[in-house]
This record gives sequence, structure tokens and C-alpha cells, in this order.
Amino acid sequence: MKRGIITILLMISFMATSFAQVEDTMRTFDPAFSHTVFFWLKNPESSKDKAQFETSLKTFLQNSKYAKTNFIGTPPTATRDVVDGSFTYSLIVTFESAEAQEGYQKEKAHLIFIEECKDLWEKVIVYDSQGI
Repeated sequence: MKRGIITILLMISFMATSFAQVEDTMRTFDPAFSHTVFFWLKNPESSKDKAQFETSLKTFLQNSKYAKTNFIGTPPTATRDVVDGSFTYSLIVTFESAEAQEGYQKEKAHLIFIEECKDLWEKVIVYDSQGI
């Protein structure tokens, strides 16, 4: 009986810790300011270039002091004419303010990412939006 109770208590403790960790890592989308970036790599079929880009981008986002939430994506197979799937990667980052986004542009982690990856892309388009 004691073993059963101890097992249940350990399971509850483990689950509570796991949920707390998930909650810490899943930050809520901030509608104050979004920064959407589309990248077209020079060699989009190159596994090496893609791995370098993804590693550098993820490292940068993990070290950003300003980015609240982020999403890295690739284009799905387009099923409608209005969908532009010509890019290699998309990035959506949210910020608590336009000022925070300005800080992000100048922070060391962002500048390192640009330096490491600028030779990999042929085109970058950015769309910034403030919430209404």
C-alpha cells in the first residue's frame, strides 16, 4: 500500500514539474508588435545550407533578449493561387513594443545570425505590424 501511495505521489510530482516546464517554454503570442520575415536561400536544396541556417536562427532566437515568441516555418504545398510558397523559410517574432523590436535589431545575437547566414540567402523581405 505504501509503495502504491509513494508511486502515485512521485507521478504527481513529476507531472506538476513537467507542466511547469511546458508553461515556461510556451510564451503567449504578444499582439503589440509582430515581425514577419521571409528568406529565400540561394541553394534551397542544400541540406548543409539549411542545417547551418536553422542552427544559427534557433541559437539567435534562444539568445534574444527582446523576442517574446517566435515561429519558424517552411512553405506547405500551396493549394490556392493566392498562396506564395516561393520562400525557403519564414520567421514570425512578436515583441511587447516597437522599442523592443528596435533593440532586437541591434542586439548581438541578431547581428551574429546575420553575419553567419547572410551569404546563404539571395532575398529577404520583412513585414512589421503593430496591433490594433
